[in-house]
Amino acid sequence: MTQARVPSLRSALCSAPSGRLRGGAVAALCVALAACDGKTSAPPQAPEPTADPPAAAVTDPIAADVLANMDPAADPCQDFFEYACGGWVASNAIPADQARWGRFYELRERNLEKMRALLEAEPGAAAGEDVPIAQARTMYRACMDEPTIEAQGVQALQPRMDAIAGVKDAVSLARVVGLFHRDGVGVLFRTSAGPDDKNPNRNILSVRQGGLGLPDRDYYLKDDADSVALRAAYLAHVERVLTLLGEAPEAARAQAQLVLEFETSLAKVQMPRAELRDPDKRYNKLDRAGLRKLAPQVRWADYFAQAGGPDIVDINVTPPAYFEALGKALPKTPLPTLRAYLKWHLGRDASPHLGAAFVAADFEFFGKTLNGQAELAPRWKRCARATDAALPEIVGRAFVDVHFAGANRQVAETMIVAIERAFEAGLANLSWMDDKTRARAVEKSRKVANKIGSPTTWRDYSGLDVQPADHLGNMRRVAAFDFDRALREVGQPTDRSRWYMSAPTVNAYYNASWNEMVFPAGILQPPFFSADAPMAVNFGGIGMVMGHELSHGFDDQGRKYDGDGMLQPWWDAEVAGRFEARAACVDATYSSYEVQPGLTINGKLTLGENIADLGGLKQAHRAYEAWAQAHPDEVRSVPGLTDEQLLFVAFAQIWCAKSTPEAERVQVATDSHSHPRFRVNGPAASTPAFAEAFACAEGTPMHPKDACEVW
Repeated sequence: MTQARVPSLRSALCSAPSGRLRGGAVAALCVALAACDGKTSAPPQAPEPTADPPAAAVTDPIAADVLANMDPAADPCQDFFEYACGGWVASNAIPADQARWGRFYELRERNLEKMRALLEAEPGAAAGEDVPIAQARTMYRACMDEPTIEAQGVQALQPRMDAIAGVKDAVSLARVVGLFHRDGVGVLFRTSAGPDDKNPNRNILSVRQGGLGLPDRDYYLKDDADSVALRAAYLAHVERVLTLLGEAPEAARAQAQLVLEFETSLAKVQMPRAELRDPDKRYNKLDRAGLRKLAPQVRWADYFAQAGGPDIVDINVTPPAYFEALGKALPKTPLPTLRAYLKWHLGRDASPHLGAAFVAADFEFFGKTLNGQAELAPRWKRCARATDAALPEIVGRAFVDVHFAGANRQVAETMIVAIERAFEAGLANLSWMDDKTRARAVEKSRKVANKIGSPTTWRDYSGLDVQPADHLGNMRRVAAFDFDRALREVGQPTDRSRWYMSAPTVNAYYNASWNEMVFPAGILQPPFFSADAPMAVNFGGIGMVMGHELSHGFDDQGRKYDGDGMLQPWWDAEVAGRFEARAACVDATYSSYEVQPGLTINGKLTLGENIADLGGLKQAHRAYEAWAQAHPDEVRSVPGLTDEQLLFVAFAQIWCAKSTPEAERVQVATDSHSHPRFRVNGPAASTPAFAEAFACAEGTPMHPKDACEVW
């Protein structure tokens, strides 16, 4: 470009209204052209809001919602979360029965109301009667029957209490652990079944470290004042539950101390949560002889004889060091300690399903003390959630039959294809990836299977006994029903039609073993998605979620699985090193984000989710650009925003949220997802198109000079 032509070009660009998507880009270019022209110009700024009516006067409900949730007085280049969500944060309080509140939670509550209507309807009185729902209604009503639950007391626990009293040696201990695992009580370790990481078409048994009452090992090991105080509260809670189970106060106090000491010993030999994210560290396949050799003190034959699956051979152990240490510790642990530990976990697991005193005790610690929740959720909410968790494909089938119809599935499928094409197009621009690895990445992305809305086949629960006046018994029988099915499937071919979320769930997931993305009907609703919304809103909402899940196939964990779901190397070593360097940038960036004074995000624990967030936003933006170019007459925006800005605002607004300080601390310690503010600001600051859309000058918080780039 020659000097002589700059003034006329600058005049043409900078005196005319900006184009469809380029408000920020044009502003930035004007600054650059002014510099070339030897003239000064003001720093780049986002387009000024037009003289449109306020949100309250906007008749389009989607536009009004977007505008009402914003704080236009905030600077999007300083704190985009505040700009996009400031109005929502100012006008929303955390409900008393919640520890966190946000757009996800709003939708979950709406879906819960819909489930309630289905579960409380009389036979034949509501839509959805053409699907089996009677079992779910029976289970829900048994949960709601508080007088019967109160009258039954703890008598249903007596057989297990007797079994605990009979623990006298390694054999009886192994048998009680087997009983408890079928009941869903996770003592000492956890057991499940699923695809073999190195043979994803076949199921394998997994035994994993576990058995703690607090959320994570670090709760037992940290010695700061808050951790010490929380352990004291936990000790008092264990004592309270043991007392409710019939122990004398002094005995309950002594037993609670034994429980805390034993769980602390388990915590000391557990692998940190962030390390467990590495699939290579998680995969340690053994046969039964290898398991016996690893931890001979755990009487595995007796465990399997009681739990089921006595002939199971292939087992994955995570991590071996935990089970080796557990085996050595058990013979040295006094029997009174083991009995107290088992009794506590029996009471802990049953408490939400017992009488009012147990429910109150459980809430006081796990709800109020641990998470800062002010009030216990209403009974109907707890029972609807419990029923959905117990019978997901009965509740889900009825939900979908009524609430997921029309063009929603087709539009969602079209958007997923657009996201996948955008991801593939973006691969061509990655300078750090070589052609061979790029071709393999394209191959993997093209093999991704997509599940939309709900399963195509539904699980049969006819073999499950659901009783109208036995809530705790129903919960136990569901646990055994699921546990028995899992053990039966070990060694058998995997069923790739299976879903691991219920249809009403407001969430989505990527399954590396089957290289699939799953989007339940529960999340395919506003504010994430609506066939009536501007496509900028849809791509910013559910489009970002789709891009996020696709990016999981290529995050620090997912990238280790090939297109068929097998855990095996498929990257060139040098390219893998470049990926690790970019992942380290993401780790360092998020580790610098402060949630509370002195409380920063764990960049290693959240690495995969952060990489997925960064990739998801870029893919959503690329996909929307392609859609808008192909459908120029269908582009829609809202007053005061370009449609490109609307996409970024819509993305941010799905994360509008607030939490109690206690819940924030739990999230940082245990959650692989970052705090919502940084799920907005982190990806936006790493997306060049965002800085262009809002004309953010380089060096501002939302346009850092050295932003991380992975996908």
